[in-house]
Amino acid sequence: MKQRWLFTALVLINSVAIAQPPQKPLRRADRFFGLHFDFHATRSDLTIGQTLTEGMIDTLLNRVKPDFIQVDTKGHVGVTSYPTKVGYAFSQFTFDPLKRFRDVTNRHGVALYVHHSGVWDNEAVLHHPGWARHRPDGKLDTEKTSVFGAYADSLLIPQLKEIADYGVDGVWTDGECWGTELDYGPTALAAFRQATGIQDVPKKKGEPHFDDFVEFNRKAFLKYVGHYVDEVHKYKPSFQIASNWAYSSFMPEPVNTNVDFISGDLSSTNAANSAAFEARCIAPQGKPWDLMAWSFASNYDGIHAPKPARQLCQEAAQVLAMGGGFQAYFTQNRDASIKLWEMPVMEELARFCRERQAYCYKTEAVPQVALLYSTTGYKHISSNIYRPWNGEHNAMRGILDLLLYNQLPTEILMEHHLRGKMQQYPLIVIPEWSALDPVFRDELIQYARNGGNLLVIGSDAVLNFREVLGVTLADTIKNAFFGLPNHITGTAALNRIFTPLAGTKTVGGMYKSSDMRDYFGPAASVSALGKGKIAAIYLNIGSQNQQRQTVQCRDFLAAVVQEVLPKPAVQVHGSKKVQLAVNQKDKKLLVNVINMTGSHANKAVHTSDDIVPIGPLTVSVRRLQKPKQVTLQPGNQPVSFHYKNDEVSFIIPKLDIHLVAVIE
Repeated sequence: MKQRWLFTALVLINSVAIAQPPQKPLRRADRFFGLHFDFHATRSDLTIGQTLTEGMIDTLLNRVKPDFIQVDTKGHVGVTSYPTKVGYAFSQFTFDPLKRFRDVTNRHGVALYVHHSGVWDNEAVLHHPGWARHRPDGKLDTEKTSVFGAYADSLLIPQLKEIADYGVDGVWTDGECWGTELDYGPTALAAFRQATGIQDVPKKKGEPHFDDFVEFNRKAFLKYVGHYVDEVHKYKPSFQIASNWAYSSFMPEPVNTNVDFISGDLSSTNAANSAAFEARCIAPQGKPWDLMAWSFASNYDGIHAPKPARQLCQEAAQVLAMGGGFQAYFTQNRDASIKLWEMPVMEELARFCRERQAYCYKTEAVPQVALLYSTTGYKHISSNIYRPWNGEHNAMRGILDLLLYNQLPTEILMEHHLRGKMQQYPLIVIPEWSALDPVFRDELIQYARNGGNLLVIGSDAVLNFREVLGVTLADTIKNAFFGLPNHITGTAALNRIFTPLAGTKTVGGMYKSSDMRDYFGPAASVSALGKGKIAAIYLNIGSQNQQRQTVQCRDFLAAVVQEVLPKPAVQVHGSKKVQLAVNQKDKKLLVNVINMTGSHANKAVHTSDDIVPIGPLTVSVRRLQKPKQVTLQPGNQPVSFHYKNDEVSFIIPKLDIHLVAVIE
């Protein structure tokens, strides 16, 4: 009798547990870790859904436990991978894969998003040529739609509403800002002429009013995004939308549409350095954000090399260190099923991220070094709408690498981030921008006069500050050697010759050859400016660093920074392969330490597991008050520390990939 009662009780308990409603999925603002799947369905994918089982999705969610997953609904080809009623699908659909993903994710309380191509839609322009953008020669584009046309209202918005009806949580719209190109169609040209009065529409950089035409197209794209986002929100307010790479490094603008979050997918190679750059561009934008790493490397030739978990963890560390969420991209099979053999990598990556979530997610950077991303400078050199693939970022990325590999905690900030807030930063770096907004430039000069420190880098960038550098400028030369005494390297970069005025200090030297006797002038200057200082490097070291990385260039920049920032907030000794990010949360100082050993910029290296543990490392942190404790996380490992002269110092015995020193 007792056994029967016990059995009945257990059945009732289990029934209650099973009957409990699933945990409500978190909104994107609170989703830290996710997985992205897509396969860009084509006309030849006729068996979509055939081997995608509920058990397969259950296994994924039980083992990896993501906050969200993103699955394919439409790629750039324009063919949907679900049975759309308002678009183009060619599969027989064994069953509806989107419904199956939604049913299973609902049971687990996991959010479901979709990967859905926007501007880039081959099928749409094939069936509706009037929706296509026109090329400069007047011919119709066979891939890209026009943001001036009927595509959004006639197809994109109806499809997103259709997807919302599945109960899907939101969309990661692909192929948008970087897919949008200048439109020379009659509607676009008529609108441009009416808005500007310019009748002769230019077709290439350097022609009169070309920049005006590009800016007109930029505003049209923003109007397009704002329109479809608002229309879908009206239909389903809870549906959350990101336009891939909008308001990121691709689009250096204040957020001026109602997108719910910011996201983008990193380059498949050199992704750890790419993550460091992209995370710093997005983090200050004031929106929930995440970045996606590709789980494989590729030359976009159809050959994929799956990355080891350690490589993905190193990429994730750069994103986590800046306070963002993280997701990884794994391809689906051609029938939308999941590659379960990749699950061990997913699990290890998820474990790595979860162990750091409490010490990284939604943290705020402590102001230290600000690297300027000038919207004015970007638009001055760009010939595209929001497609920065012609080297527009090279100088900025090169200088960021040099700063980070000198262990300088650096943020990337645009004009709208820095205006009125410059005094928070001990050092602001101008990375080779030849054009600056005049009002903003004047604010930078006043920042230095008030006690700040400016470092201007680049042969043309220095022209913006010629009256306050404390030098006389001359012509530029190319192909020389530069560096510190007995520590020089060759360069093909442009260098502007200068002569220091009285009271101006110089750093390093320029040489006509590798013979130290061929010295012909200094390489950098440092001058007082009001209560502060202005330093300048007259050589384009950033763009050159993207082509040839040298320790001489790294050390030369360190010597110049030492003149204007002699006591950075954090210093690390023991390895040059360490990068730092210093954050705060809940009144705790959080020092992220990232191991950057391994192959990165070598384009021939697609996958790598040679992230060699390093240490011991000596860390010194400037702090006014003596801390109560210092703990290394994850692992909750307390470390002994010394406190003297407002500085905390401690030793990290071993750094594997990433850890956070929590100082409280």
